[in-house]
Amino acid sequence: MSKRGIVIGKFLPPHAGHKLLIETAQSSCEDLVVLVCERQDQPIPGDVRAAWLREIHPGLNVRVISDPGYDDDSEFWARHTISLLGYAPDVVFSSEAYGETWAAAMGAAHVSVDKPRAVVPISATAVRNDPWGTWEFLEPYVRSYYVQRIAIVGAESTGSTTLAQSLAAHFNTLWVPEYGREYWIEKVERGDADTWRSEEFVHIAEQQCASEDRASRVANRLLICDTPAFATTIWHERYLGETSPLVDRVAAGYRYSHIFVTAADFDFVQDGYRDGEHIRDWMDRRLREWLTKREMAFTVLEGTHEKRMARAVEVIEGMRV
Repeated sequence: MSKRGIVIGKFLPPHAGHKLLIETAQSSCEDLVVLVCERQDQPIPGDVRAAWLREIHPGLNVRVISDPGYDDDSEFWARHTISLLGYAPDVVFSSEAYGETWAAAMGAAHVSVDKPRAVVPISATAVRNDPWGTWEFLEPYVRSYYVQRIAIVGAESTGSTTLAQSLAAHFNTLWVPEYGREYWIEKVERGDADTWRSEEFVHIAEQQCASEDRASRVANRLLICDTPAFATTIWHERYLGETSPLVDRVAAGYRYSHIFVTAADFDFVQDGYRDGEHIRDWMDRRLREWLTKREMAFTVLEGTHEKRMARAVEVIEGMRV
């Protein structure tokens, strides 16, 4: 077994071919270093790609390096690699044409791993061009990045939960329930439904985001999100008279491929916990105003459940990563 090995690449993103490469290298050397090359123009930060590799391969020694270019200059990369490592590696593992000449320039052995892509017929370019079509070659950590999140928001008793469940079933994927609803029921049962504190809404937003993140790793290309964190600020306004910058901060890092607003165009249905019948029209109007002001594209769904489903499916099927 060789002592010191190296793998280098962009891993943009990591896929099953990279997994085979790294596992082959791990089984063949005692000390493996994986270098992730990063440039400012790349769509996924190097630190994110490195974190994915560490999750896929626990204990892996991964370093992010700035990519200086010179892609066709093996002599330059040999000197640069030795400078980065502080030594010349014993063996290079690669699936690319440059591997052999780069290894030779460092005086290292070279192990070619599935260069013709016969074992794992995939490339990072193919993944970037069609993540959904190459889904089987991605680990859950990477799939989470490419999952398209669909947000459904609406005032009380406007069918958002029913729609979320139906869309998830139609697209054979998961839906994330509204955590605020669960929290509200607990408040009612504790007997403190008349008292709200701002930090409660921050907690609701954080838990909603955490639930979405967990579900995104196992969702099937789409994730249906019932009342995501950005809507929590409107509920904060409803109960406390103003929006919350802290809630907005929690929700700021979350983006949705599309947002559906379920209209308040049918009779209110009381289920024993709802208390917003008197302000349902205000909530409906306020949600649309808030989304419009922030230039967040949304579709208003009206009419029967069947009509709403048909329109939502039409919109979603027109999307592509």
